[in-house]
Amino acid sequence: MDTSVPRGAQRPSALVEWLLVVAMAVVARLPGIFLGPALLGLAVLGLVVAGGDPDALVVPLTYAAIVVLGTVADRDRGSLPGRAVRPADEPELAALVGDVAERLGFRAPLLVRVVPEPEAALGPVKLSGVRGCVLLLGLPLLRSMTAAQLAAVVAHELAHEQHVRDRRTVWLRRTRDALAERLGGRFRPPAALAVPLLRASRPSLWEAEFAADADSARIAGAAATGRALELAGLLGAVFDGLGERWLSELEEDGARPQDFYDAFGAALRDPFVLSRGVRAAAEEDAFDPYAAAGRPPTAQRVAALPDGGGAGPYGTEPVVLRDAQAIEQWCVEELAGDTGSGRGAGRAGDGVGLRPVRILDPDTGPLLRPDGGAVELLLGATRRKSPVPALSDALDAVADGSWPDLASGIEPGLRRVPAPERRYASRAVLARAAGETLAAVLRDSGWTYAGRWSSTVLAAPDGTAVDLHEMLVAALDSGDPAPVRALVRSAGKERTEA
Repeated sequence: MDTSVPRGAQRPSALVEWLLVVAMAVVARLPGIFLGPALLGLAVLGLVVAGGDPDALVVPLTYAAIVVLGTVADRDRGSLPGRAVRPADEPELAALVGDVAERLGFRAPLLVRVVPEPEAALGPVKLSGVRGCVLLLGLPLLRSMTAAQLAAVVAHELAHEQHVRDRRTVWLRRTRDALAERLGGRFRPPAALAVPLLRASRPSLWEAEFAADADSARIAGAAATGRALELAGLLGAVFDGLGERWLSELEEDGARPQDFYDAFGAALRDPFVLSRGVRAAAEEDAFDPYAAAGRPPTAQRVAALPDGGGAGPYGTEPVVLRDAQAIEQWCVEELAGDTGSGRGAGRAGDGVGLRPVRILDPDTGPLLRPDGGAVELLLGATRRKSPVPALSDALDAVADGSWPDLASGIEPGLRRVPAPERRYASRAVLARAAGETLAAVLRDSGWTYAGRWSSTVLAAPDGTAVDLHEMLVAALDSGDPAPVRALVRSAGKERTEA
């Protein structure tokens, strides 16, 4: 799918964008409301607008439609997410944020809070009755980014708020986000209606992202901004693929990782983790079957950065956190569910009482290894009794293109995944099952784990390290399983010689 948006394209008229807001609000409620009344309402709205002043009629009707249909959810009025960062406690971070805000001319009162995940966001908040903003910064960003890269992130969030201030853009973004979120639910609106609306509403929002990136480059420099964009995607991909697995598997074992962020940082120094993370981030950028992405792909954003650009007084080391230990402990407890609030509580329920462990301790390694479940799933789907024949059947399916059916045999829930997403999800399922099975076969032939971060990165008897999962992904993408077959044959030969 073409994910590009021409730079400098003329923004649709106010009338067109308000109609898009109403249309997305209606479609987001399908099939919850009848299609006939929805289309009739849009037709009546069009007639009314045609006979009157668009700005006088469309805006009130848009608000009414949104309120009646309940498309845009109310913002959470509970406690703010994250841990508060006060200037007196973290003067270096406060100085960086304050300097960026000053250089951008950002005058609204601003709170800074740290969240456990690798993300950055800016949202509205009321401070003693005065409207202000809260800036959320993920601890992985604070630990991994240089001060200049972090300044670029902060500058983007503040500048983006300045570029989407008008009422029309705010409502366009909210209804678009609501429609995109509904497409991921069980009772989805028709993609044939949703996708054209999402695509038509994309240019002005993406142009705001490009403009915020340009402001970020002006503040922190193009090099720091480009690297911050790439690093944010990488951190998110590794966190989702590796960090989430740690949390899930340790939680099942009744454990809480005390050194989660130290282990995360160590994993990021592993070349195989980096390689897999870069690929995953690029694929996440490119995979947009509904044209629902709220931001342009990272490669487009980096390519669009203006040349040169000055850099502020920001260093090449991460910003010093004076209370780093307490912040990290709070974030770990939040992730593990020990705080009773936020994201962690939702995942663990009653996380209080989880025994503390250290991921970097040698004794913790076995907790993060597979239990053979993926191998058993492949055996069941192929109706084989041993790994080698099951793996051979899987590779035959790769060669003849029938592997999506095999993936559905491994994970029956794939049959309920929407068609535009099914092949991508099926690839992940089969790559995992076949990768774990191949790893089991090779370990029986004398191969060993090449590191502690992946069960499918193995070292051959001669010391050569191979990422089996990436090899399977490449075979699925190309339809050529020959390299994997050769590896299986070599394993059989090694086993015979032994």
